[in-house]
Formats: sequence, structure tokens, C-alpha cells
Amino acid sequence: MAEGAPNRAGTRAPDPKGSGMLPPGSRVEVRNRFDGSWSTGFEVAETLPPPKGGAPGGYRVRRVTDDAVLNATFRPDDLRREPARRSW
Repeated sequence: MAEGAPNRAGTRAPDPKGSGMLPPGSRVEVRNRFDGSWSTGFEVAETLPPPKGGAPGGYRVRRVTDDAVLNATFRPDDLRREPARRSW
């Protein structure tokens, strides 16, 4: 996927509080850094402040299956809200 390209939902979903960042606890999909595919089963564990120079902040994510916080920082473009599940 091209850098900055819209995701399946169109764009990142903004935080309802207006900061533009996803709040901790938000269920998200994470972009695979090797092939650009999206993986489910994660949530935002922590939002990180933006570094100096105007770059966006980042995220630490938690794997839902075992509650492990991954030892990596993710850019906002590497996360998207997990789509709502539909019940039939």
C-alpha cells in the first residue's frame, strides 16, 4: 500500500475528543510492515506524543489474545480502526 494511501475505511478515524489520535482501548488493525496487509486483534495500549518538528505522534499496541504490549512504536498511518462487526 502506498504511503499515505486511504485505508478500507477511507482514512484514520479521528478521536471524538478532537486530538486526531485514537484513544487507548480502541480496537485497531495493524499494517504488516513486510507486505502491507492488515492484521486484526489489537488495541491501542498507549498514545505517544509527537516528536519535535511537527511529525505525528505514535502508538504502542496490545495484542488482544494474550494482552501483550508489542515492543514497537507504530505511526498513525500504520493503524486503522477495526471495522464494526455486523450481527445477522
